[in-house]
Amino acid sequence: MTPLLDAAERLGAEELAALQLERLRRTLRHAYDRVGFYRDAFDRAGLRPEDCRSLADLARFPFTGKEDLRDNYPFGMFAVDRREVRRIHASSGTTGRPTVVGYTQRDLDTWAEVVARSIRAAGGRAGDRVHVAYGYGLFTGGLGAHYGAERLGCTVIPASGGMTARQVGLIQDFRPEIIMVTPSYMLTLLDEFERQGVDPRTTSLRVGIFGAEPWTEEMRREIEERFAIDAVDIYGLSEVMGPGVSQECVETKDGPHIWEDHFYPEVVDPVTGEVLPDGEEGELVFTSLTKEAMPVIRYRTRDLTRLLPGTARPFRRMARITGRTDDLMIVRGVNLFPTQIEEIVLRTPGVAPHFQLRLERAGRLDALTVRVEARAGASGEERAAAGRAIGAAVKDGVGVSVAVEVVDPLTLERSAGKSRRVVDLRTDGAAGRGGPAVTG
Repeated sequence: MTPLLDAAERLGAEELAALQLERLRRTLRHAYDRVGFYRDAFDRAGLRPEDCRSLADLARFPFTGKEDLRDNYPFGMFAVDRREVRRIHASSGTTGRPTVVGYTQRDLDTWAEVVARSIRAAGGRAGDRVHVAYGYGLFTGGLGAHYGAERLGCTVIPASGGMTARQVGLIQDFRPEIIMVTPSYMLTLLDEFERQGVDPRTTSLRVGIFGAEPWTEEMRREIEERFAIDAVDIYGLSEVMGPGVSQECVETKDGPHIWEDHFYPEVVDPVTGEVLPDGEEGELVFTSLTKEAMPVIRYRTRDLTRLLPGTARPFRRMARITGRTDDLMIVRGVNLFPTQIEEIVLRTPGVAPHFQLRLERAGRLDALTVRVEARAGASGEERAAAGRAIGAAVKDGVGVSVAVEVVDPLTLERSAGKSRRVVDLRTDGAAGRGGPAVTG
């Protein structure tokens, strides 16, 4: 399918840089003039908005962290009068105060445009039916996908999350071409298709746009092979906008292209904050270039990735996220991310792609248990072999010994939003959280 490009997607490098600088300088001034937090932060750093004379000068300005948004709960980061705010979204707040974001009408229009661009890059076209199984409500996924699909001219099926058996029926009856959902819930849908005796490869779906959580190439292959669709990655976070900050193009499937005319990316050393050259792995940082209600300056996403040259589009790409700085587990001195376990689980025969990691304290040592579901019909011998294989692979590939429990199918918690991969039961703050916590 020949890609359709809008005017911004055809910009040359110099034209894009000039547009970014113009929008960046305007954003810095807007934030300084309208948000007390940014005015104080810039003043402490001895900086004024006009000190940004080039894109490289942005590195001199202070970072914004999730804790800053929480400290200014609920509306302290807003840069417009409350009467100009047309919508409010918020995080779940499971680990503290939620982070709140607001949108003017122009923000909502921009958001719809970048999601429409994302769906088009994934292969969607006007007239396609889009099954949206992201959660609706304060979570940005459902409404972000919904209005973007409508902006492109698609027909939206607002299924939201949950009621898995019913969703399978809707997909068969309404015959959508596109599904937008978290990758872990897509696997749950796959299991339900097979439980109902329906071959997932016979559905009308041809494209899956998956986001809201990290996923691996192994999971992509699993979904594509079992569903006979193209599986592509969409990236976003509510603090920056929502889904649609970047999107993988269906013709290359080589990482999401960042829509750099609206979101300026940097990758920094997670410890020192130093800006790293393109190609080096570090923490992804975003500055919004067109947001009105809640501009963000150098927002630390905690996602670990690399910036790569554009391929299907002129904008730079993100490498697949390898983990999050706050998902990093240190088990007996070894750094470990859930995605490392996921890769092992997905290539192990006899088990389903549903797992959970349980961290506990055994005496003075950390103990990690990998709980993974058996595939339906797996024998006791196959389960035992799978458990041994996973334990050996983690030991050989990651360098830490783990216990493995192969549990019955449909035992582990399912989520229509972000899947809960890690349950930390340590109570002495060893994970940097000061108490038991669950992270996704």
